[in-house]
Amino acid sequence: MKDSIGMDRVRRFIDTLNQGRELGLTVTAVKNGQLTLCLPYSDRIIGNPDTGVIHGGAITTLMDTASGCATLCALDDFELCPTLDLRVDYMRPAEPRKPVYARAEAYKITRNIIFTRCEAFQDPGETIANCVGTFMRIGRDASPKSFRDLITGGEE
Repeated sequence: MKDSIGMDRVRRFIDTLNQGRELGLTVTAVKNGQLTLCLPYSDRIIGNPDTGVIHGGAITTLMDTASGCATLCALDDFELCPTLDLRVDYMRPAEPRKPVYARAEAYKITRNIIFTRCEAFQDPGETIANCVGTFMRIGRDASPKSFRDLITGGEE
């Protein structure tokens, strides 16, 4: 799939997710089967009011969304792929008042499962968390055509 098509699909998909809109997630890059999302810093996602550190749930949501969006970029035809399993390993807290990025890729695609890996970071080389995920392939026709057209822009 062309990177520009993947970028458009990811943007439209995030726009359909309440948590994606509420967190202000944006796609910053789609290249060679990888994508990067940005979680902007906000007072609404602070987990520790004394330090201003972002709540781990917001980081997990960022990584789950990035990993799920990687499945969109890995497949030529759109199909919803719900999360089956997501394992997150936290390395350190995010620095307050800075955005967090998540870079994800789908590294193995089978007939039924897509395997992903993802890294959350603020500055390259300074990992906040890593995760691996598995996503179930439910097939192209398992989602309503109107939703498929919304995500693909009617290109299929």
